[in-house]
Amino acid sequence: MLNYEIVVIGGGPAGLAAAIEAKKNGAEEILVLERDMELGGILQQCIHNGFGLHVFKEELTGPEYAERFITELKAMGIEYKLDTMVLEVSKDKKITAMNREEGMLSIQGKAVILAMGCRERTRGAIRIPGGRPAGVMTAGTAQRFVNMEGYMTGKKVLILGSGDIGLIMARRLTLEGAEVLGVSELMPFSGGLNRNIVQCLEDFDIPLYLQHTVVDIEGKDRVEAVTIAKVDERFKPIPGTEKRFDCDTLLLSVGLIPENELSKSAGIELDRITAGPTVNEAMETSIEGIFACGNVVHVHDLVDWVTEESKKAGRNAAKYVAGELGGSEEKISVQGINGVRYVVPQEIRPENLSGKMEFMMRVDGVYQNVALVAKNGEEVLRSVKRRHVAPGEMENLVLDFESIESKDLKNLTIELVRQEGA
Repeated sequence: MLNYEIVVIGGGPAGLAAAIEAKKNGAEEILVLERDMELGGILQQCIHNGFGLHVFKEELTGPEYAERFITELKAMGIEYKLDTMVLEVSKDKKITAMNREEGMLSIQGKAVILAMGCRERTRGAIRIPGGRPAGVMTAGTAQRFVNMEGYMTGKKVLILGSGDIGLIMARRLTLEGAEVLGVSELMPFSGGLNRNIVQCLEDFDIPLYLQHTVVDIEGKDRVEAVTIAKVDERFKPIPGTEKRFDCDTLLLSVGLIPENELSKSAGIELDRITAGPTVNEAMETSIEGIFACGNVVHVHDLVDWVTEESKKAGRNAAKYVAGELGGSEEKISVQGINGVRYVVPQEIRPENLSGKMEFMMRVDGVYQNVALVAKNGEEVLRSVKRRHVAPGEMENLVLDFESIESKDLKNLTIELVRQEGA
């Protein structure tokens, strides 16, 4: 049995930031477990720039962003194991893992931080009709082929879904010489950041077909054509609106799901909206001493937000190991209502509230001229105006609990309220 104070599962941006912050806050025996052959996670295949604007105040590529944390992790002497697959996490924080060199490993942690990231929805998850030829793959798979393996995925490409990875690959494949025929999106709005719509589609004259979905895939050995059609308000294809594209590749960018098989097997409570663990103000899950951060909790649109959230998890895991983190039974629920789909954290413990605290959330549609309003029952704690909100852009709201410490907190809600004249 190997014993550590803190075991971090996942060596991507979340796991790296959490491990480093835990070390800075007094934890000594830390182990990072990564299933890939190198640290850095998904950032290693994200060779485009736009990372680090908030954390480092400069524009970096994904590998450059990751390398800064990898260098710091190694300089601090934090132990890590690569090519190591975690098979199980128990409620008493015992981890079963394996790799080629050491075989089966039993690792006991005083605290565990889950930082496994997320995965893409596949064709099977969305039930696309048509044949099953080669050439249908997720946008992330195509990104790895092109950026890391050196293989082009096709010459004429259609993309289903306007998530950020799909938008970025539309630009990437165009720059590599492919013809991107368009991006089809089921919803009446894009699921990606507005800057990616502008820089990846509009700048390259790639059409975006909103409220359209794939209704047929043709081809025996390889994709030969894809047909899309407009959908009604119930997302059913409208006959007569079909558009047929001759192409050899269909990329899927139809959403990300937190990687939570380990969370489920450990018995951790999951949020039905995010599909990730419910967490409290310390990023601690429903099992004491097991923390979670990054895309395993909820899918972020910027890696900078993953880093900030993961620092909080690492800092509080170190406090937990040192016996400095309060663990009272008194809990206050935090909910998103009236246009706010979810809020993270989902609960807070009053004894651990001090100073300012940030809440992250996503809305359920595109709204103009609204306010994010935090309430304690019917009492308004804070209202922040927003000119524009959309599902593809994560929102945040900061509450200063020093100023509301005397109030009787019962349950917190955050909602959208339309402004006068909107």
